[in-house]
Amino acid sequence: MKGTVLSVNISLEKGTIKTPVEHIRITETGIASDAHAGEWHRQVSLLSIESIQRFGVQAGRTFQPGEFAENITTEGLNLMNLKPGDRLRIGSAMLEVTQLGKKCHGDGCAIFVAVGKCVMPKEGIFCRVIQPGQATAGDAVLYEPKPCMVHVLTLSDRAYRGEYEDRSGPEVIRLSEFFFQTRGWEASHTSEIIPDDEKTLGASLQRLIGEGVDIIIATGGTGVGPRDITPDVFRRFMDKEIPGIMEMIRLRHAATMPRAVLSRAVAGLSGRTLMYAIPGSPGAVRDYMAGIQETLEHLIYMVRGIDVH
Repeated sequence: MKGTVLSVNISLEKGTIKTPVEHIRITETGIASDAHAGEWHRQVSLLSIESIQRFGVQAGRTFQPGEFAENITTEGLNLMNLKPGDRLRIGSAMLEVTQLGKKCHGDGCAIFVAVGKCVMPKEGIFCRVIQPGQATAGDAVLYEPKPCMVHVLTLSDRAYRGEYEDRSGPEVIRLSEFFFQTRGWEASHTSEIIPDDEKTLGASLQRLIGEGVDIIIATGGTGVGPRDITPDVFRRFMDKEIPGIMEMIRLRHAATMPRAVLSRAVAGLSGRTLMYAIPGSPGAVRDYMAGIQETLEHLIYMVRGIDVH
């Protein structure tokens, strides 16, 4: 998607209308001379003229760019379709979306005081600066979505030898694709089948983490058998383990299936890569993926350093 900068605006104080200017200089901490610049996640705000005009019809009056305290007024780009983590190239600068909407300041907002409500909390977006630069009215706004890269590893000696069809890996992909589709996120999925071998798994994890894959989900090898090595190898690559996720899932199913507590499934982080090792049966995949996805969206934001509270 592509849009255009209609106006660039700044103000010296927060909670006040911003004034259109000829151009803005976007620094590492936000827009120079603007009150909202700083070491935080809402350095630059954007609002579309389409949102402003719709709100104007509802309010029965005309609003000008900057009146809702947005730094950049855009045209021709549906900002409400963006997701945290997506990027916008504006002029020579690059911004990353960190928050959609915000809490209304009420009496601390000049627009709210004048009109009784405001469009910014619902339809404005906020960004942090990835690459400094300059922007001016007429510049193109180029949308660069940040697809989530998901890689599924099936660990099974017999499936690797072709003795039976892998059903757990495709089930992980099906559930993961549905998760991202229902949230309007772009995601790419890849997969491979490998034997229950420490060196092979270690080499795969090192490669995937080095490539910057966002999520690695491995199925199989989480039991206590002599070839069950997945959790042990995963932990060697984790910077941070997140034990609560798998503890919750095990306890949830132990009431009806006591053997569930024997699973050594693990979850954690290696840098910015989320890692999950789960059991290999299709039924267990469904149970574990349901539990994983309860926290997955929030974890993705946290890993990217995005505040969505």
